[in-house]
Amino acid sequence: MTSDGQATERNSIRQVVAASFIGTTIEWYDFFLYGTAAALVFNKLFFPKAEPSSGTLLALATYGVGFAARPFGGIIFGHFGDRVGRKTMLVLSLLIMGVATFCIGLMPTYAAIGIWAPVLLVVLRIAQGIGVGGEWGGAVLMSVEHAPEGRRGFFGSWPQMGVPAGLFLSTVVFLIVQETTSDEAFLSWGWRVPFLLSAILIAVGMFVRLRLYESPAFQRVKDSGTEAPMPILDVLRKYPREVLLAMGMRLAENGTFYILTVYVLVYGNEELKLPKSTMLWGVVIAALIGLVAIPFYGSLSDRVGRRPLYLGGAGFSLLFAFPFFLLLNTKSAVLIWLAIVLGVNVGHDLMYGPQGAYFAELFGTRVRYSGASLGYQLASVFAGGFAPLIAAALLKWAGWTAVASYMALMAAITVVATWLASETYQSDILADDPRERDLAAGEAGQVRREAPA
Repeated sequence: MTSDGQATERNSIRQVVAASFIGTTIEWYDFFLYGTAAALVFNKLFFPKAEPSSGTLLALATYGVGFAARPFGGIIFGHFGDRVGRKTMLVLSLLIMGVATFCIGLMPTYAAIGIWAPVLLVVLRIAQGIGVGGEWGGAVLMSVEHAPEGRRGFFGSWPQMGVPAGLFLSTVVFLIVQETTSDEAFLSWGWRVPFLLSAILIAVGMFVRLRLYESPAFQRVKDSGTEAPMPILDVLRKYPREVLLAMGMRLAENGTFYILTVYVLVYGNEELKLPKSTMLWGVVIAALIGLVAIPFYGSLSDRVGRRPLYLGGAGFSLLFAFPFFLLLNTKSAVLIWLAIVLGVNVGHDLMYGPQGAYFAELFGTRVRYSGASLGYQLASVFAGGFAPLIAAALLKWAGWTAVASYMALMAAITVVATWLASETYQSDILADDPRERDLAAGEAGQVRREAPA
């Protein structure tokens, strides 16, 4: 390849990675806004008739609904992402998420329209879940499938950085609005500002994503006319083990993360009686560190492998579950921030950094969007969005030790799943998987049998 050709390729990779990072940052900004609002204000605005702890449970339940919708987003977008292309699905997922988030900012509360307020809130949360359910697979695959040989872990970590970036943005915006308004003004209109600002971010995201080129790995499949007719069914038939392992590997990474960043806000405010800003600042610090930790771990996985880092993160999460709450219970701001940073930036990020490349490498190109999305999003139902709700219920039932035990259980499952998974960092993702060759041959035979004599 000529130097001009190499420069063009490098520019293309940088453009794809930048677009994936910006787009996922915006989507996660939207998604995390809801979590912060659910933990801090939605119980008062949309469930005022319930007593405080029950109102919190109901608000967190609506938060979990978005996660229940994510597998549907993964299935729908995975199907068309493997049939039509990655780029188109990325643009559509961003649009769905942006419209839903902006509409939440315009929502009338229970005081204005009664029971219809929480009903509409749930509908919009479902739309958010479908949007983000389709987002992750497309963003990661665009980066991984454009990446040069031996750099998939690093480039695949950039869409993952959208999580701490979105978390940082949403938390900081909430902090600024909360600190600059009275309690009455914040409950009246201040909480809406972060949601309405999403319109500006979505416009930026659409601009950068519409300029992308299709993934070369998928383009190769499209040019050969070998797209899978029913990607989800093909995944379940040819890659059932990989889907189950991806789900198991995701439990600790996803479930503990939402306890560390969402439920911790509830725990600090309602159980420890600390100012809301104490926990929020810990989340902000961890999000900032994650912007460096995630690409570092992704790059490191290109040299030492995905599996050792993933096992290390899951093992740390298992051992740190009880010390995490012991540090929180000191009520010392510095020790609370340390607890959140260790839990997020060591336990979580060691898994999340290499995860994008790891999950993509588990599946063949023809069904990669569907396979990676399905394994990733199904675990969200069992661990992610409902983790804060489960934690709140466990605390009410048996205290913080029950919550710590729940975190440890999720981590133990992830340790086992990662131990059973294969190492993939040296695999060739452009090579035809034998399972896909068999599938393509079967489809070709079916076409010949059905052709008229």
